[in-house]
Amino acid sequence: MQFQSRSYEAESISAVQELYHSNGWTDGLPIVPPTEEAVKECLDWAMMPPDQLIGIEPVRGLAITAEKIAINAVMAGCLPMHFPVVLTAWTAMMQEEFLMHGATASTGGCAVLVVLNGPIRLEIGAAGSFNALGNSDRATAVIGRAVRLCLINLMDVRPGVIDRSTLGHPGKFSYCLAEDEEGTDWDPLHVVRGVERAASAVTVMAAGAPRQLMNEWTTKPEEILETFAAEMRANMRHYSIHPGNYAIVIPQQLREHLQAAKWTKKDIANFIHERARIHRREWADVGKGAVVRDRGDSVYTAMESPDQLLVIAAGGPAGGFGAVIPPWLGNKSHAVTVPVGVCVDCEPPKK
Repeated sequence: MQFQSRSYEAESISAVQELYHSNGWTDGLPIVPPTEEAVKECLDWAMMPPDQLIGIEPVRGLAITAEKIAINAVMAGCLPMHFPVVLTAWTAMMQEEFLMHGATASTGGCAVLVVLNGPIRLEIGAAGSFNALGNSDRATAVIGRAVRLCLINLMDVRPGVIDRSTLGHPGKFSYCLAEDEEGTDWDPLHVVRGVERAASAVTVMAAGAPRQLMNEWTTKPEEILETFAAEMRANMRHYSIHPGNYAIVIPQQLREHLQAAKWTKKDIANFIHERARIHRREWADVGKGAVVRDRGDSVYTAMESPDQLLVIAAGGPAGGFGAVIPPWLGNKSHAVTVPVGVCVDCEPPKK
C-alpha cells in the first residue's frame, strides 16, 4: 500500500506529542501516533486505497482522500471499525448544502454535530443512554474528535486561521451521539429522513452548543414540548432569528410520556413548529431594539417546516432533562444524512 503523506521519526511517545503540538496538528490534546500499520488497518477495514477521493470541498476546491482521513482518525483514537463512520460523516459534510466552509469559518463558533443510526451503533459500541452528549462511550468520543482533527489538518480550520470563532463551544473537541433506538418506539432519525431502517447512517448538522432544559412536573405532551419550544424561542431572541435545522434530544423519562400518549416524531415536529416562533418586536426585550424598526409585528418561525426539526431519542433512563441544539445560522447550512457505505456520487444524499 503506497502512501502519499510525509513520514516522521521520533525517539519516544513524548517526542511524538511535542512534534505534533509544535506543528499545530492537534486539538490541544495528546494524539495516538498514526503509524503506517494503524493507518493501513483503517483503510483495509473500509476496503479503500489510500488515494480514494472522498470528495472535493466545494468552496476552496480541496481534495480529501481516504488516506488523510485515516491518519487523523488514528490520531483521534479511532479503531478500524470506527473508520467507516468517520468517512461517512465527511462525505455528508462535503455536500454543497452543508456549506462546510461557512459553518467552520464563521465567528458564530458552531461545531459539527454527528448523529449515528442503524446497526453500526451496536457494532462499534456507541451508546445513546447515560451522558449521551458527553463522554458516553469510546466510539462517539473518538469519531467526533476525528471529524475535528480532519478539519484542523485537512482544511486548516485552526483558531485564528480559517476558524474565526469568537467563543466556540466544547463540541469542537467532539460532538457525536448515537440515537437510543432500542429505548423508543419512534422511528430512528435516519428512517424519518428517508433512509432504509436496516441501513446504518450518519447525520451531520452545523450546530451550536446544546441548551439543556428540564421539566419533571407534567406528563402532558403539550406541556413537555412547550419547554423545548420555549428554549428555541429564547435562542431566536438571543442568537439568530433565522429558521433552520434544530435538533432536540429527548431522554427516556420524557419520551415515555410522549409515547404513552401516542405522539410520534411527526406529531412532535408539527407541534414545535407551531409553537417555536416569535415576533420581531421581542428583540427589543433583549437589547436589540435597533433592528426592530417598523417590522415589529413580523412573525418568525424557528423552522421553515416541521421537517427541519431533528428529533433524537437519547439520554439516561432517569431525569426529565432534554436539550435543544440550535443551528449555526438558519438555512445557510442544511443537515445532511448519508447511509454508511453508499456512494453519494451515484445517487443524491438523503435530506
